[in-house]
Order: sequence, then C-alpha cells, then structure tokens
Amino acid sequence: MLNEFKKFALKGNVIDLAIGVIIGGAFGKIVTSLVNDIIMPLFGFILGGVQISDAAFTFRGAELKYGMFLQTVVDFLIISFSIFMFIRFFQRFKKKEEEKPAEPTPTKEEILLTEIRDLLKEQKRMSES
Repeated sequence: MLNEFKKFALKGNVIDLAIGVIIGGAFGKIVTSLVNDIIMPLFGFILGGVQISDAAFTFRGAELKYGMFLQTVVDFLIISFSIFMFIRFFQRFKKKEEEKPAEPTPTKEEILLTEIRDLLKEQKRMSES
C-alpha cells in the first residue's frame, strides 16, 4: 500500500496540482490585499468616506454585514477575472506553439519522385560531359 501511495503521490499530475494549489493560495492573498487595501478604500473615498466592509444593519437583533459580503463578491470577481486572463494568456501561448508547422515527412511517392528527379539530373550531367 505504501508503494502504491508513492506512485500516486509522485505522479507528475499530482505534483503539478500541489504546485497550483500553493501558487493559488499565494495569488489569493495578493488579490485579497489588492481588494482590501486599494480597491475598497477607493470605493469608500468615492462614496464619501464610507468604509464599505463595515457597512451593516441590524434586523430584529441580528447584524447583517452586507459590506463584508460586497467586499467578498468584489474579491471573487477580481480573482476569477485574473485567473481567466492568466489561463487565456497561457492558452494563446500554447496555441502558438501548436501552430508551428512541423517538418513534413515526405510520402513514399514524394521520396520516389525525388529519386527519379535526382537520377534524371545525374543522367543529364553525364550526357553533357
């Protein structure tokens, strides 16, 4: 069972997934900081100094923090848009690599025609000499 686990854990896909999760976590922190420290304060400034994340109202004794919800929605939209742009960039890069024409392999007919051409050239040279 330990050997099976090693084979599973050391497969390329699992390692790639682990790296993606780690980078995604770090990326999420960067975007959260962007939203919390730059975008939301700008919104607050535009709205007249209101701290959006603190916006809430009380309904029958329950505090509804709609400001935190709005901040989380903005966070999600920025993260999803950033991931979309990142994936789109890599798809274009990958597509360009795929579009590069590979060296065409000659067919049997092309090889035969090339040999015939070379033989005719050689005969012509021999007859001119």
